[in-house]
Parts: sequence; C-alpha cells; structure tokens
Amino acid sequence: MPRPQQPADDGGLDPTVPAAGSGLTALRCPHPRSGALHRVALRTIQDTDGPVYWVDARNAASTYALSELAPAGHVLEDIRIARAFTAYQHFRLVERVVNRVTPRLGCVVVPNLPALYRDDDVPGHEATDMLDAVLDGLATLAATLETPVLASTTESDRLATKVTDRATREIDCTETAFGYRFDGDDVDAHGYWQGGYWQTTIQYWVDLFGPAGTSPAHTMEPPEPVLPVEG
Repeated sequence: MPRPQQPADDGGLDPTVPAAGSGLTALRCPHPRSGALHRVALRTIQDTDGPVYWVDARNAASTYALSELAPAGHVLEDIRIARAFTAYQHFRLVERVVNRVTPRLGCVVVPNLPALYRDDDVPGHEATDMLDAVLDGLATLAATLETPVLASTTESDRLATKVTDRATREIDCTETAFGYRFDGDDVDAHGYWQGGYWQTTIQYWVDLFGPAGTSPAHTMEPPEPVLPVEG
C-alpha cells in the first residue's frame, strides 16, 4: 500500500492552505483573530507580486503571527497595514486604497470586513450604506485589476451575508484537533500537514483508491466451494 504523499515543506506555512484567487474571496473564520486568516493571506501574497494593502479591523493583524508563518522575510516586505477602530475610519481607509492603487497592486486583505459596521456608534441605515459602498469599491477593484481581495467574516448575520453575496469565491474554515480545515470552491480538505507528519482524511483515500467496492482490486469474490473427498 503506498504511503500518503507529503506536501513540500514551505517554511512555517502549511502548503495545504488555499490562496485567494483573483476576485473577491470571502473567508469565514472561526473567530475574529483566527490564525486561518494569516495563513490564507500569506499563501495569497506568495502568489502575487506587488504592494499588499491590509485594512485591519478588530486587531486581526499580528506581526508575530505573520513573522512566524512566513516562509521568508521578504514575503512580508510589501505589506502595508492600516488599522481601523470605527466604521468611519474603515470606510475612509478602504476608500483611500481603492482610489490610490495602481495596476502593480499585489492584493488587498480586509479582515473582519463587516465587524465595525455592527457597532453602536453608527446608525443602522448608515452602516448598511457604508458597507455597500465598501463592497462595491473592493469588488470593482478586484474585477478591474484582476487581483485578489481577501475579506474575512465570523458572524452569520445580515452584514456577513452582504459580504458573501458579493464574493466571487467562498472559503469556510473550521478549527479541528488536527489543524484548520478549509472547504469551498476548488478547496478540499484531504489532510493536515503538521510539520512532522501528514494526517490524512477518508476523502484522501477515496480519491486515491475510489469508493469502497468500486475498484476491481478491492472487490471480494466468494471462495470456491470445497467438496468433500471421497475415500
């Protein structure tokens, strides 16, 4: 029986983590400061070339986590982080990014995109209009420049639905005992690479050998009857 093939080790970054392709990708994280965001963001940044604009909310950005996970220091050199603490600040920061980027843009990362628009310091109708404008700007930027825009959410409410409805791709992340599980468009969790070993899943073996009972090599034939010997 063949051994599971290990993914190539890529520094501290799990090679099974998906990247956000061109367009607006909505990543549903287990909690606002989930390390899943850093992993998907770094995988995306590795696949792009150019400035990375990170508009932070709820203190998701962690230089410690990024430095620990990055396979090399140069991967972090193009990241520009601006942190918003209110919906109004967030709106203006996204507006500035949308208006100032050039075709050299690498990608945009917007953690906890709808979070600040839930706060009590902004009226509900105004928060909805602001979030709609932010999504319009990010979606247009992603489509025009054909660049990745990675936005994360954690809640399952009306504002989070606005984000997923505008996304061209959705990825769900679940935290398991073996690591982060990613599911979504073109994403299948077939295993978890933990640095020392490759923890496989049932789906991994189904893809390798096919469903049980469908492969000729695994089809059990009934044994030939054994006749008594006359003597």
